Amino acid sequence: MKNSDRFLTAFNRIDHSMREIAEAKDFIAFYRLIDLAKKKSPLVRKYEDDLRSYADLRNAIVHNRTSMEYVIAEPHIEVVEKIEHIDEVLTKPKLVGQLFKKRVFTFQTTHSLQHILKAIRKQKYTQFPVYENHAFKGLVTTVGVTNWLATSMAGARLPQHTPTLEDILKYENNNRNYKFISRFMTIYEAEEIFKQGVERGRRFEALLITEHGKPHQKLLGIVTPIDIMKVD
Repeated sequence: MKNSDRFLTAFNRIDHSMREIAEAKDFIAFYRLIDLAKKKSPLVRKYEDDLRSYADLRNAIVHNRTSMEYVIAEPHIEVVEKIEHIDEVLTKPKLVGQLFKKRVFTFQTTHSLQHILKAIRKQKYTQFPVYENHAFKGLVTTVGVTNWLATSMAGARLPQHTPTLEDILKYENNNRNYKFISRFMTIYEAEEIFKQGVERGRRFEALLITEHGKPHQKLLGIVTPIDIMKVD
């Protein structure tokens, strides 16, 4: 199959997917379809510039054919592979429950700082979900630990008492530095949450995954900004 044929196949599939996203029943030009679909899909927003360029290329291929066997514009293989990738992720987007489901180590408010320090040393963790029995109380981070240490030091002396995680929670810069999400959320929606948080001055340190995004449900996984950056 020629590159142009592969390109058009993927383009038409994307067109169909975006019509479903935009709930378009009548014909809508592809450029307008992008405007409608991007309001509902973070994935369309992510690839908006590429999709607009592909629309121009599609028009060049379709309208400049000299015959069914010959086209003026034959896409490079890199372009074909990119549009096929967009088609694939738009049709079957990856879910956070698929990529980030794992055992999450949780802590109790009564645990001492030593529990956190051991986890940092052994597991290299930087976020720690804290519960009071079965009720979620907050997310302790290494930043919170550092803030407590800096505030509690008297001169050059270390504090005499060992704090509990309930104590450390008070030193988090943002007590709502987390958000619960459903395991059915796409990774692109999760990425959007991190981006919007930064834009609104509320940085999320982690997204906590449960069955339906409810705090009282079992913790199924955790997503950090670094995790999202590693996903293609």
